[in-house]
Amino acid sequence: MTHDLDQPSNTGLGVGVGLRSLHYRDFLEHRPATGWLEVHSENYFGEGGWDLHVLERLRADYPVSLHGVGLGLGSAKGFQPAHAERLRQLVQRIQPVLVSEHLCWASVAGAHLNDLLPLPLIKQSLDLVCGRIEQLQEMLGRQLLLENVSTHLRYRADIFSETGFLAEVAARTGCGVLLDVNNLYVNQCNHAEDALTAMTMLPPACVKEIHLAGHLVAEDAVIDDHGSRVAEPVWALYEAAIRRFGPVPTLIEWDTNLPALDVLLDEAAIARLHMQHALDGRHDAR
Repeated sequence: MTHDLDQPSNTGLGVGVGLRSLHYRDFLEHRPATGWLEVHSENYFGEGGWDLHVLERLRADYPVSLHGVGLGLGSAKGFQPAHAERLRQLVQRIQPVLVSEHLCWASVAGAHLNDLLPLPLIKQSLDLVCGRIEQLQEMLGRQLLLENVSTHLRYRADIFSETGFLAEVAARTGCGVLLDVNNLYVNQCNHAEDALTAMTMLPPACVKEIHLAGHLVAEDAVIDDHGSRVAEPVWALYEAAIRRFGPVPTLIEWDTNLPALDVLLDEAAIARLHMQHALDGRHDAR
């Protein structure tokens, strides 16, 4: 097990926003106030170029988190050592405050499917994911955070809940959990899985980051599209998460229908208000 890992302090990060190319110029020219920035790791794997140049300039003024979307840790075959090595090089170059990936699979028959596909939550998957995380954490020399995903199906063979699975992975590997509260709500709608109950499966100390985002209510399912403001039921779940897990670094994700930066920063300000309200209630309850 890899428990003695470099775990940079995330105390005081507060609420941050995802850095997207549409907002590069705003950040470079004005350095707007926000707690931290998160980027998709794969967009910065090149040896040079504009994206990496921007990130290296901004990391001097903001804590940065690297959030992977392409490793597919749970793929039975197709885990890519070259991808992990590029991530290691980027971690060394940027020195992020947090590094995260998704609980998913993404490759089959030599093809990468470019999606975050749900795993069967069974013992074989648990053993596979734990082995991959231990390998990656040893390679990076630091703790990895693993995020719950939104899904449109569950497997009949599942013997764990998703958060129960994540708790087992964290206990075995020393990794942390990136809790996506919007994904909990989406899965509550799609699978009738109670989001509050799901949170209770996670020991408070293992949750190191929270994601918030908007979703799309379609005819047959709720879709985690990251294309709008956070919905009221998700804000309520967020306050419940803060009461349970404390002032965990929180990110506003917005990847489609990108708004002007002031709208994104306003959403982060709303998150700070909800965080403070939850913390005040947590204090009053003692």
